[in-house]
Amino acid sequence: MSTDIDHDDVEASAETPISARRERTRERLLDAALDVFSRQGLQASSIEAVCEAAGFTRGAFYSNFDSKEELFLALTERDVRTRLATLEAAVADLGDDAVQGDAVSPDAIGSVVAAVMPDTGDQRRWHLLSVEFELLALREEDVAVRFVAQQQRFNEELAVVLRRVLAGLGLRFVVPEREAIELVTCTYEATSRRAFLTHQDDDSAAKNIQHSAMLNLLVGLLVSES
Repeated sequence: MSTDIDHDDVEASAETPISARRERTRERLLDAALDVFSRQGLQASSIEAVCEAAGFTRGAFYSNFDSKEELFLALTERDVRTRLATLEAAVADLGDDAVQGDAVSPDAIGSVVAAVMPDTGDQRRWHLLSVEFELLALREEDVAVRFVAQQQRFNEELAVVLRRVLAGLGLRFVVPEREAIELVTCTYEATSRRAFLTHQDDDSAAKNIQHSAMLNLLVGLLVSES
């Protein structure tokens, strides 16, 4: 019987549990960060508080993240991945009534908006965290560079999905795609801000954002038949 050992296989099998363990550590730190940041605010929150909430030491934190800002960017990146995946599933279920005349129906727009929104209970705290981080980016240039780059990646990936959706419905943007996406995302953010500033409960705010007359009007202006 051969006793030769494939060292690459041994290393791969040895690394797999470590990689999985590290991924679980990252996820627990991210979950803890969302809770701590939303309760205490990004600036007031300490790395120690996040570690304590996750049940880890500072060493575990720094083996995964270089700074609190990097942790926040990883948190938003995870959220973006989730939202895009949800959006893909939602648009796949759009029926034949998604287009009425030469426009997207309000119900279809509401379904798409709902797909890119966080869960109802998380929307307010996500909005608070996003505003806080944007203020930090306005003050610190190195944070701004990474923040803007992440926003641009999200818009580019969102554009790919929406382009495919519109093409499947026989529609197109009537203005350059990049500007259309910017207009839609900015309107979504403004709608969310207004909903939360009026002190609505989370369920009411979510419904108002999902069925925003402003978003419906904007999409109607930006989209037409191919």
